[in-house]
This record gives sequence, C-alpha cells and structure tokens, in this order.
Amino acid sequence: MRENDLMTIAPTTRAPAAVLPPLQLGRWRIDTPVVLAPMAGVTNPPFRTLCREHGAGLYVAEMVTSRALVERNPEALRIVTHDEGATPRSVQVYGVEPGTVAEAVRIICAEDRADHIDLNFGCPVPKVTRKGGGAALPWKRELFERIVRGAVAAAAPYDVPVTVKMRMGIDDEHLTYLEAGLVAQDAGVAMVALHARTAADYYSGEARWEAIARLKETVTDIPVLGNGDIWSAEDALRMVEQTGCDGVVVGRGCQGRPWLFADLAAAFSGSGARIRPGLREVAATIARHARLMVDYFGEEDRALREMRKHMAWYLKGYAVGGELRRALGLVSTLTELDELLATLDLDQPYPGEPAEGPRGRAGSPKQPHLPYGWLDSRELDEDFRATLREAELDTSGG
Repeated sequence: MRENDLMTIAPTTRAPAAVLPPLQLGRWRIDTPVVLAPMAGVTNPPFRTLCREHGAGLYVAEMVTSRALVERNPEALRIVTHDEGATPRSVQVYGVEPGTVAEAVRIICAEDRADHIDLNFGCPVPKVTRKGGGAALPWKRELFERIVRGAVAAAAPYDVPVTVKMRMGIDDEHLTYLEAGLVAQDAGVAMVALHARTAADYYSGEARWEAIARLKETVTDIPVLGNGDIWSAEDALRMVEQTGCDGVVVGRGCQGRPWLFADLAAAFSGSGARIRPGLREVAATIARHARLMVDYFGEEDRALREMRKHMAWYLKGYAVGGELRRALGLVSTLTELDELLATLDLDQPYPGEPAEGPRGRAGSPKQPHLPYGWLDSRELDEDFRATLREAELDTSGG
C-alpha cells in the first residue's frame, strides 16, 4: 500500500483573518489555541504524534493517577513518556488527596517529565466520581482549592504552568464551574477549560456552550477554553463566536481524524482550506498509526489490539463492507493489517457528511456515582478525608 502524507485540501467558506491570537501558557506560546483532550487508551504518544504533525497546538497525554506516579507504577511512567519532538510536553494528573497530587506534580517537574500539567476535574466515569474525584470533586470547595494550590506551588520552582479542566458540576442542581474557575484563577493556574456538560450529562445531548460564555465573563484574568461538540473547524469557529472563549479543547471529534488539527489551524489563522482525505490517505494513516503503536509498545500483538478501537473511527462514512470492517476490528499483526487495507477500494474519494459529525457512542444521561453522603455538605469532614486517603491507594486509574 502506498503511504501518502499529502491529503486532499479543499476550500470551504472563507474564515475571517486572525480569528484568535496564540495562547500564552506560562513561558510557552501555543501558536494555535487548540488543545487535544486527554482520552484514556487513545491519546498515547503514537496518536499524539499524528495529531501534532497535522497542526500546531497543545497535545495532552492520557490521564495518570497521582498515587500511581508517586508509587512509580510502570504504566503510569509510560503514560508520562512523550513522543520525540513533542514541545511543550503536556500531562494530565488526577487525584483526590492534596498531598499526593502535589507530590506527583513535584516528581513530574523534578524529573523533567513535562512542560505543562493539567489537573483533571472533568472526568464523569463512575470509577473516578465514586471516589469523589473528577467532576465530583469541585463540590468540596476546600478540597478543590487545596489540590489546585498545592499543585501550583509544587510546579512553581520548575516554571511549569498548571491548568484546570472541569465540567459544569455534578448535575444541574449542583453546579460548581463558576466558583471553581474563580478559585483556580486566584490559586495561580495559567488557564481553565470547561467541558460544557455536567457529570450527569455524561456525553449525551448537546454541550451547553452558554456555560462557557458565562465562565469567560466571570474569569477575566486567565484564558478560558471551551470543550464539547467540536466535530469540525466550523464548530470551533462558532464556539469562539458564541462564547468569546480564548481557545478550544477537542476530544472525541478527532478520533479517527488526526487531520482535524490541520483544519483547526487553518481556521484559526483565517484560512478556508480543509483536509478531505480519500480512502487511500486514510488507509495510509491507519498503517502508519499501527507502526507507531508497535514502536511504542514494543509488542506487535498488544499494539494491534490497541489499534482495533480506532478502525471504526477512521472508516466512518467510507464504503467498507461489514465483513471487512469486522476483520479490521480483529486484526492482530501488521502483515494482516496491510493485507486487509490493500483490499479496500482505495480510490474512494472523501464521502462528505457521512464521514463527519460525532464519533463513537454518546450514551445517555447517567446518575453520577458518588461517595455516600457526598452532596450533604460543601465541606469535607474527617470521614471523607479518610475515605479520600484510602481512595488514593487505588492505582487502577480511571
């Protein structure tokens, strides 16, 4: 199969010139104000390499638990290993106990493992929120502030900026994002990002961009980034226009489409050029992605197992038979992958709208899993402090 890194570029509606200026993240200048959201099992170094090659921006590694880092868990250390040439190197830390989070941040900085650290207060996954972490944590005001201030203080001697990613709150009756944004700003974070859904929303429905606008109006001294339902460069432009945000965070929209970052870079520079790959270019990207995965994991079998989830995302909208899709979803070797890709109708052009829009399953609203009695008070009593210390001992992540 021929690999081709030059994809079809198609003009679209002309964007206004210089839509947004670069982001200043501590000593780092991010020329295109676009951030790749950390996604477990997706945003490892091979995928970040593909995204970075297509456009400027900030590319955040998969979330890593603070306790796992402190205990030198091999997989945690692998997560904070970066692809060659990544600048700035960016990681996201999750934790529920201030001392442990601060120590994890200190380790990352002292061992020169990152140039930027993001704190996760946005994850809605039950295994995270039932420990009081992720999107559940800002409800406990003192705890949130202690974690953020501790992380900023731990990173300060190394000149490493700290940022916060959060959701609107636990549900519509327990919103925290405006207060949390002000606390984070006062604590010295370099930037805040809001996924405009609650934990209860999960990934369902439409992101409520009006919340991003409210946060931008409230938090005025540091950049505010918006996240949620950016499936195209045009979506990003609309979000900026409607909310006034300083940049965007892209997650599920780039799954199977690392070239979305080229579109975003073009849009924010005022260009109407967009990448519209035919199936030959998509197949070449799949093949390269797989080889990067083998280099990263050092095990062909594991690397190809990890690739399987990407197949449906890459092939969305293209005419590929069900049997061939199933075979690609079970691929186990590079040789098998190359043989299967060679059977595709590689002359297929870009299919247009069928290849665009949401990726994967949005799911439905979910009742958040929380520690018993979590919503009874905004403060943290001693029983909860003990529970959180115990939760930090679980290195399984989220």
